[in-house]
Amino acid sequence: MTSPEITFPLQLARTMRFTLGAPRAFTVSPDGERVVFLRSGSGTDRSGRLWVLDLSDGGAPQERVVADPAALLGGSQERLSVQERARRERSREGSSGIVGYAVDGAAELAAFALSGKLYVAELRAGTARALPVPGPVIDPRPSPDGRHVAYVSKGALRVVGAEGDGDRALVEPEDAHVSYGLAEFIAAEEMARSRGFWWSPESDRLLVARVDDSPVHRWWIADPAHPERKPAEVAYPAAGTPNAVVQLFVVGLAGERTEVVWDRARFPYLARVHWSSDGAPLLLVQTRDQRSLLYLAVDPETGTTRTVHVDEDPVWLDLFPGVPAWAPDGRLVRIADEGGARVLSVGDRPLTGAQLQIQTVLDIGDSDILVTASEGERALVPETGESHVYRVNELGVERVSEGAGVHSAVRSGGVTVLVSTSLDRPGATVRVFRDGKQVATVANHAEQPVLSTRAQLTEGGARRIPCAVMLPSGYKESDGPLPVLMDPYGGPHGRRVVASHNTHLTSQWFADQGFAVIVADGRGTPGRSPGWEKAVKNNLALTLDDQVEALHALAGRFPLDLDRVGIRGWSYGGFLAGMAVLRRPDVFHAAVVGAPVTDQRLYDTHYTERYLGDPAAQPEVYAYNSLLTDDGLSHAAEQVRPMMIIHGLADDNVVVAHTLRLSSALLAAGRPHEVLPLSGVTHMTPQEKVAENLLLLQVDFLKRSLARPSA
Repeated sequence: MTSPEITFPLQLARTMRFTLGAPRAFTVSPDGERVVFLRSGSGTDRSGRLWVLDLSDGGAPQERVVADPAALLGGSQERLSVQERARRERSREGSSGIVGYAVDGAAELAAFALSGKLYVAELRAGTARALPVPGPVIDPRPSPDGRHVAYVSKGALRVVGAEGDGDRALVEPEDAHVSYGLAEFIAAEEMARSRGFWWSPESDRLLVARVDDSPVHRWWIADPAHPERKPAEVAYPAAGTPNAVVQLFVVGLAGERTEVVWDRARFPYLARVHWSSDGAPLLLVQTRDQRSLLYLAVDPETGTTRTVHVDEDPVWLDLFPGVPAWAPDGRLVRIADEGGARVLSVGDRPLTGAQLQIQTVLDIGDSDILVTASEGERALVPETGESHVYRVNELGVERVSEGAGVHSAVRSGGVTVLVSTSLDRPGATVRVFRDGKQVATVANHAEQPVLSTRAQLTEGGARRIPCAVMLPSGYKESDGPLPVLMDPYGGPHGRRVVASHNTHLTSQWFADQGFAVIVADGRGTPGRSPGWEKAVKNNLALTLDDQVEALHALAGRFPLDLDRVGIRGWSYGGFLAGMAVLRRPDVFHAAVVGAPVTDQRLYDTHYTERYLGDPAAQPEVYAYNSLLTDDGLSHAAEQVRPMMIIHGLADDNVVVAHTLRLSSALLAAGRPHEVLPLSGVTHMTPQEKVAENLLLLQVDFLKRSLARPSA
């Protein structure tokens, strides 16, 4: 039970934003008898365990632990390799224990890495054991027939029998710059491709990515708090610089290999790989400018490819989870931008229209496709912040999820696991359905927050910008206008205005400190329409314009003191907060600038070039979208606004050079500011005391900076 004395900042840190104890990473067995998932033991336990929910007809559904790290490690401390730490940083994984797993085709055998060792678990029997293989082990995956497990160790792709026999390397790196079976930095950080190898449906060979990062420029990240330690070497592909060279091979179990051939010079990005029994291996490759996507079918015998489809766009083309893939009848399933909407397309036919914005393909069945989607700009009734699960086929579209909220699902055969959140209750509800009838729930052990959100979802301005507004608990109209805190992410791939209780907890805590808090999702954020997202091409400053528009539009409906407006943000939100006080000091009076991208030339290729192009070809675009060249640095003294800049010194995503260069530019311009360096902290802040105190320091800074002048 939560102690009544616990503060929200401490609870938020201890529970890792209330994710600990919550079930996740669901898999449904094809026979419908098991739901496999991860969950830690409590709302403050960081160690994930592997669980199974039995759904057999013999009795009531029962949960059981299949693998517990405490028992498997015998109480010894978990150790992570440098490569595993990097993988977890890319996926923003801050917990410990079992953080991922893979299953065979029948979902009877699971494989996972724990403390650098390879473990397999028999899911029916509920037993787990280590296999004697060389480590450290990364990303083990059973073959579909369950007879082998492939894994990566020291850059080599290896395979071992499921009983621990016959361990061997299938392909080994030629030098220290080469790895097999791992996703390169750009794929993991920006393409949502965390894998580097894929089993064939027949379990007789694999598709294996070969990554050579020797062309990538080297950066050095030091820890100034420990001058006795060497700086960490990081291969970082900054905008306009070379990427890693990525190839793909078909590799047999005897080690024979055949290179997969496509025009890698024109399509260097290997974005997706799909290999199922419904068709030939399927690749999605992308040009560096991201305006062309090529869908390729692979002949695994020869490595040759044939073009299945081509997508082109004058601005850019996004990548989506779950596609491309084959339908059971051999047609291509993809998500496309057509007619001003994001549609589900099967073969040459779009199955959805302008009222839905498809987000993810969840499952492709024999008679339908399961997707998540939000209502688009042309929806008859706006559903601000909602995402629903839909069943789509040639006959039409049917909504599966019910109730306002954010819903997702995992499905196999007739069993569906529906995960739902809403504004009116904390945490997620997980329900299991068989043929449309609820048969079980999965327990959620996440802690109950010590506060409740009072978020009001609305729209603001002529552009109908989605907004969430939070006032202090117990606020009365007689209390008068409140200082305002804009609390955005506000950029691409970062939807914050969602109908989900826990998403707004931190914003509500700031509101309870005496602020009117506004979260606004302007142009560039996902979920509205392709045009809405692509409006920021070459001009990220539009995202600031939309924050201003939302603020002024809401001032007529909420008690906002426009003479006291602060803004806080992290990552893109940090960039947005810095830009706010530098370019619009007439609107914003203080900013908390967290891990900001201040110089776009220092951020990575796939992300930055999508929005701003090649820095060599468009230097003026990069200059305009930089905080370091902003004319706001030379504004008159009365326009100076307080800034607290926060950055983790170990951040290898948005490196601390961003903050140091901004601080130097501010100092040269005579602009006072505060810098808070976080020793040993990456782009995440999983350290409990750091995460807790960061909130306390921010609210103290904002109260000081936005206080009314004394009489």
